[in-house]
Amino acid sequence: MRLAALFILISISGCQGDLIETDDSITPTQEDPGFFWSASAYVANIDEDNSFPVLTNTYGLDVSYSSSNTTVATIAQDGKITLLSTGSTTISATFAGNGTYKTATASYSLVVTNGTDEGAGNYSFASTGDSSSDDDISNTVFTRLIRIAYSSGGATVTGDHFGYVTVNGNKVTVSNTGDECIVYELSGNTSNGSFKLYSARKQAILLNGVSITNPDGAVIDNQSGKRTFLMVEGSNTLADGTSAAYSTSNDEDMKAVIFSEGQLVISGGGSLTVNAINKQEKGCITSDDYIRIMDGPSLNLTSSSSAGHGIKGKDYVQLSGGNLTISVAAAKKKGIASDDYVLVQGGTHNISVTGGVAYDSEDAEYKGTAGIKADNYFGMTGGTVSIKNTGTGGKGVHAGSYDYDEETHSVSDSYISGGELTVTTSGKEVNDVSCKGIKIGWVTKSGSGERAKVTGSAGNLTISGGSVVVSAASSEGIECKGILTISGGETFVTSSGDDAINSLGEMDITGGYVYAYSSQNDAMDANGDLKISGGYVMAICTKGNPEVALDANTEGGYKLYIQSGATVVAYGGLENSYSSSQTIYSLSGTAGSWNALHNGSSYSAAFKLPAGVSSVAVTAPSLSNGYKSVNVEGATYCNGVWATSGITGGSKVSLGSYSGGGGPGGGPGGGGPGGH
Repeated sequence: MRLAALFILISISGCQGDLIETDDSITPTQEDPGFFWSASAYVANIDEDNSFPVLTNTYGLDVSYSSSNTTVATIAQDGKITLLSTGSTTISATFAGNGTYKTATASYSLVVTNGTDEGAGNYSFASTGDSSSDDDISNTVFTRLIRIAYSSGGATVTGDHFGYVTVNGNKVTVSNTGDECIVYELSGNTSNGSFKLYSARKQAILLNGVSITNPDGAVIDNQSGKRTFLMVEGSNTLADGTSAAYSTSNDEDMKAVIFSEGQLVISGGGSLTVNAINKQEKGCITSDDYIRIMDGPSLNLTSSSSAGHGIKGKDYVQLSGGNLTISVAAAKKKGIASDDYVLVQGGTHNISVTGGVAYDSEDAEYKGTAGIKADNYFGMTGGTVSIKNTGTGGKGVHAGSYDYDEETHSVSDSYISGGELTVTTSGKEVNDVSCKGIKIGWVTKSGSGERAKVTGSAGNLTISGGSVVVSAASSEGIECKGILTISGGETFVTSSGDDAINSLGEMDITGGYVYAYSSQNDAMDANGDLKISGGYVMAICTKGNPEVALDANTEGGYKLYIQSGATVVAYGGLENSYSSSQTIYSLSGTAGSWNALHNGSSYSAAFKLPAGVSSVAVTAPSLSNGYKSVNVEGATYCNGVWATSGITGGSKVSLGSYSGGGGPGGGPGGGGPGGH
C-alpha cells in the first residue's frame, strides 16, 4: 500500500502503542512517473490526416499539455492536436510531481508542412575557382531551394515545406531548425525589407535580381555561425538608410549592410551594389569570421562619410577572384580591414579612400584611413589591386599591428610574390598620424623628435615577384619596420615628401627590378645594412646633401654593400664608407631618355633616366662601356625604366671614375656623414 504520510503502530510488552508520524525532514524516494511519447519527432502535413505520437502514461497520472509555438499547432488538455500553420513547435506533456512521483516533462518535435514539397531536391553549383577547398560552393550539395520574392505587397515564399520562414511585410526571418543545407533565392524589389537568418547548417543565399533597402539597419543579417555562400547572379542592389539605427537584441549584433556571424564566401557571375549611408559607422560587408571572394562576381561597395569599412573580416579577408570596387569616405575607415591577414590571390580590385584622421575613444588615439589594413600580415600572389588614398594620415597598404599578438606583439611576414599592386597616396600627416604608400610592421619609441630611441619593432616584407608601383606625395613610398628583402618582381617607388623606400632593419636586394625616386629625402634608406647582390637597381635622389641615393646607417655601425652580380644606377651619391666588390663608375647619359650598359660583347641592360638627371654612378657585372640615347624595342620592366633585351643604337660614352660620397656621377648632394 502507498501512503502519502506514513504511520507506524508499535506494540510494547503486549500493549497497543500510539500512532506515530514520521519526521517531516525525511523525504521518501520518489519514483519516475513513467510517461513518454512514442516518437521523439514527427512531420505532419497540414492538409492531411496525421498519426501523431501517442503518450504512454503508465500510472494514469494527470498531465498538462503545451505547444511551444501556438501559431503552428495547439494541443488540448485531452491531448488532441490542432494544426494551424506550417512551421515547427515542441509538444510537451508535464506532470507537476507529488510525494510519490517526480516532476517530469516529456516532449517531441513537431514540424508542420503543407501540400507538395516544391523545394526538395539536389541543388549544386559549378566550381568558383578552388575546387580543393570547402569554400568552393561546388563541394556542397543543397537539398532545398526556398524562393523569396520581395514586392510592394509584401514578400512571398515558395519551397518552404517545413515552415522555416516567417514574413512580416517585406521583413523576412528564417529559422532553419532542421538538418538541411538550403539555398535561399532572393528576388524582387522593396524599399523597406530585410533578410534575417538563423541556422545550425551551412547555406547559400542566392541574390538573383533583387533590390532591397532597409531603412532600419542590415539588409542581410546572417546570425548563423556556419559557412554561408553568397551567390550573386543578375543585377542586385542592397542599401541601408541615413537614419538606420542598427538596433539589436540579446547578444546579437549586425555591423554592416551585409553582416554574417560565420564564414562568408562570395561568388557568382552577376553584379552586386552595396550602399552604406548610415550614421552609425556600419560598413558594407562584415563577417565576425572570415570573408573570401571567389571567381565571378562584380561588387561595387560605397560607404559614406558617416558609415564604416568597405569590407571587414574578423579572422581574415581573402581575395581569390572577382571584380571589386570600393569607395570609402569616412574618417579612420578602411577599404578592406582584417583583424588577422589580407591575402590577394586573384581578381581585379580598385579601392578609393578619401576620409581623414579622427580620434578613436576606445583606443584613446588618433587613427587614419587605409586602402587595405591587416593587423597581422598582407600577402599577394596574384590578381590586380589599385589603391588611391587622398585623405590626411592615409595609407595605401598597412599591415602589422602592435596589438595583433597581445603577449609577444609579433606579426607574420608580409609578402608579394605575384600580381600587380598600385598605390597612390596624396594626404599629409595630421595629429602624428602619417601617410604611407605601403607600411609594414610597428615600432615603439621612448622620447620624442630626433632624440627618440626605438624600443621595439616587428614586421618584415619580402617582394619576390609581381609588380609594385607606389607614388607617395608626402611620405615614404614603402616603409618596413623589420627586414625588407627584394628578390624578384618589379618595384617602382616615388616620393616627393620622404624616402622612397625605407627599412628600419636590413634592406637586402638579391634580384628583380627596382626603381626608387625621392625629391625630398633618400631614395633608398636602410637603418641597418643595405646589401645589393643581384637584380637591377636604380636609385634617384634629387634633394641634395645630406640625402643620398643609397643610404645605410653608418652612425649605427652599418654599411652599404654592393656585391658581385648587381646592376646599379644611382644619382645623388652613395653612402660614405660603402663597400663594393664591383667597380663603381660615373656615366654621363641623356636625361629623360634610354641609356645602356655594355659588357664588351653585348648590352647588359638599358635604363631610362628621369628628366633633369644625366650624370649617374653605375656598376654591373663585367661592365666595360656606357651608351646614351639608345633604342629599346624589347620588353621593359619596372614601369618602363629597365630593359635587358632589344637594345640597339646609341652613342658610346666613356666610363669615368667614381670616388663616392658625392664624387663624379654622384649628382647634387653627394651624401654627408650618415646621409640622414
